[in-house]
Amino acid sequence: MARSLLSNNWGVGSAACVLLLLLIFALPGMAQSGKTVTVRGKVVDTQTGQPLPYASVGLFKSGDNGLATGNITDETGLFALEAPSGEYYALVEFMGYKAVKTPVFRLTSEKPEHQLGTLRLQPSAATALDEVVVQAEKSSMELSLDKKIFNVGQDLANAGGSATEILSNIPSVSVDAEGNVKLRGSENVRILIDGKPSGLVSFKGGSGLQQLQGSLIEKVEIITNPSARYEAEGMSGIINIVLKKERKSGFNGSFEVIAGEPTNYGGAANVNYRHKKVNFFLNYGLAYRVSPSEGSLYQELTADDTTSILRQSYDTRVRGFNNNIRGGLDYFFTETSILTASYMFRRSDANRIRNIRYEDYLASQGLQSYTLRKQDENEDEVNAEYAISYKKTFAREGQELNADFRLLDYWESSDQVYTQNTFSPEGAPDAAQALLQRSLNDEYEKQYLTQIDYVQPIGENGKLEAGLRSSFRDMVNDYLVGNQAADGEITPLPGLDNYFIYDENINAIYGILGNKTEKFTYQVGLRAEHTDVKTTLRETNEENPRRYTNLFPSAHITYNLPKEHALQVSYSRRVRRPVYFDLSPYFTLSDSRNVMGGNPNLDPEFTNAFELGHIKYYELGSLSSTLFYRQTTDKIATIRRVNSEGIATLRPENLLAEDAYGAEFTGSFTPAAWWKFDQSFNFFRAIIDGSNFEENFSTETYSWFARHTSRFTLPKDIDFQVRANYEAPQKTPQGSQKSLYYMDLGLSKDIFNRKGTITLNVLDVFNTRINRSVYEGESIEGVAFYTSSKSQGRRRQLNLTLSYRLHQAAPAGAPKTLEGE
Repeated sequence: MARSLLSNNWGVGSAACVLLLLLIFALPGMAQSGKTVTVRGKVVDTQTGQPLPYASVGLFKSGDNGLATGNITDETGLFALEAPSGEYYALVEFMGYKAVKTPVFRLTSEKPEHQLGTLRLQPSAATALDEVVVQAEKSSMELSLDKKIFNVGQDLANAGGSATEILSNIPSVSVDAEGNVKLRGSENVRILIDGKPSGLVSFKGGSGLQQLQGSLIEKVEIITNPSARYEAEGMSGIINIVLKKERKSGFNGSFEVIAGEPTNYGGAANVNYRHKKVNFFLNYGLAYRVSPSEGSLYQELTADDTTSILRQSYDTRVRGFNNNIRGGLDYFFTETSILTASYMFRRSDANRIRNIRYEDYLASQGLQSYTLRKQDENEDEVNAEYAISYKKTFAREGQELNADFRLLDYWESSDQVYTQNTFSPEGAPDAAQALLQRSLNDEYEKQYLTQIDYVQPIGENGKLEAGLRSSFRDMVNDYLVGNQAADGEITPLPGLDNYFIYDENINAIYGILGNKTEKFTYQVGLRAEHTDVKTTLRETNEENPRRYTNLFPSAHITYNLPKEHALQVSYSRRVRRPVYFDLSPYFTLSDSRNVMGGNPNLDPEFTNAFELGHIKYYELGSLSSTLFYRQTTDKIATIRRVNSEGIATLRPENLLAEDAYGAEFTGSFTPAAWWKFDQSFNFFRAIIDGSNFEENFSTETYSWFARHTSRFTLPKDIDFQVRANYEAPQKTPQGSQKSLYYMDLGLSKDIFNRKGTITLNVLDVFNTRINRSVYEGESIEGVAFYTSSKSQGRRRQLNLTLSYRLHQAAPAGAPKTLEGE
């Protein structure tokens, strides 16, 4: 059983003491009791001397080989275990390394601490990998000082999916039908790839992750209250997606093929070869998907005692072919001096067909007319990323230097044709209202990023961290939207023919001081960022420069209590800067009655985030709780406006403020060898003050969401998994979001002498993952509107996945025994 003495991020609230007491005594029967002895040690790589974080350490009774307790190493390779007096041996395991078994030692109450010293693990040779077998399953969730880590490979629902589907299965994270990612109910979350910005989440935000094959991902880190080490962007925190990469000697790899319905065909390969000073790595994924979606809308518009009604329905079919390749090499000048160069290329080609039907009614007269609109879009995207990084570790333990430079290069070309025809209730066409429209949209981006980080140990347990970061980003949107004549000439619509330029330069410097004692671990930091942003509409000669310098402090304090309890309190200041899509005035006309665009006059929003939490480890699992509070100024929210003709526009606006607070509970338990379950529950309240925009734009809402996952080991070594998700309704400044619920199932079995795995999963078994919302308000012309809509962006999906491992250990979770037993 994997456990950690470090806790996750925490929040604040007046009910903290009561909640913590409830958690402490919730499962008293599971808790360990009696006087114990602390066993300490450190795990490192024999070849490099580098610490191995998250290695599994088990303490076994020498008499019956029973597992007494277990833990995982922290980020510096250190571990601590608590056990009563007796004779034990320790077993240390880490995927890709030979297991180390210590000699038997005796713990006595007269000596409260036993030191195992430094335990060195040797990377597994290809011929020895099949012999190294792990006793205990590595936990799918791991805890560190300021983040939660979720190991992707253990979740059966992830097989055959994209990065978006992986995120939707992680506690605290939710993903809507359009692929937009939320963390604890907030859309403003910073998504990184391998700790750095990526073109996958640049232009398109989290929705770009739909094009990243999930099998290329090793783990996901959730950082709800980041320290000054991280860039300040992201009000609700950071999601860091770590891609697979090995450094083991020799050749090894994994391969995967996928088939699914609706159409989902693909494959992926992750290979690695190391010889002496050079390590080559390559990840490749391709996918062909056909994604159907559908939705509807009902709208009432009331003016001068007359009510007009719109009934709208649509269906969309997107055919996409995606390629992702990432390769590079590590060069070891020495085992403590490593240069890494890598290249990533992604191309996506998609065709989108959307059919919309509009039915217009007068409440007293019935159907007046109906309109059919078709969108036919061809979209090409290319993303390239070049990176060079250098890591140097010094003779003194914990002292290291990291430098990173990367270039992101992105372009997208979209050509959309819209045909629209209006008919009488009897079906007669109205030639005067026939439309042929065209939208040409080209987008380009280049970003240069430089980052240097240095860690200097101080005293026995202290450290000082410092670093700097420079980001230079240039983006362009060249767009033309208009009516097209028979000869192909386009007459631009007002305001929709321009060349939008976005220039962003951000320079930052930070420092962090940390230390720890037997009970306390703390770190305090300060980050300074200078932002220089300028937007230009070249055709109309409009410029909007923004320059500001801000300080972002952070603090994290952890206190380890007896009997495997821990507390942590943390604070950080965060920012959400309006970026490209927030500011660009380009409006898409795929739906001529509901158009979306940006707002060049948006200001950034700032957040003070506080967390207080507690974690308790039990013999059969762990339970953590977090109370959080976020105080936000200049809250950015999307506002819907409907004119007297029934045309709605949606664009972001600055509201005055938002106060949000809540509680999160996460647990993982193994009540039996054949059953493991995880659960999470998140409750929050948000108070939004939009009185600066309109008097009736202030609102309060209570909401919650919950997720439960159970995994069973069935006869014949078959794993079965079921997951249930529920998101409760919540109010918005203009209405409400309705509840959302769905269930996923998965089955898997190891084959080919446990070198392969076959997995079958069904996502959204009952086809209930439908987003529903209500908007109410008054238009600029004084017309009152009521809008109700629902959309299903992802239908029920069935995937069959076959994976094969070449010179790699089997994934954790299958039944295993000790070597030689």
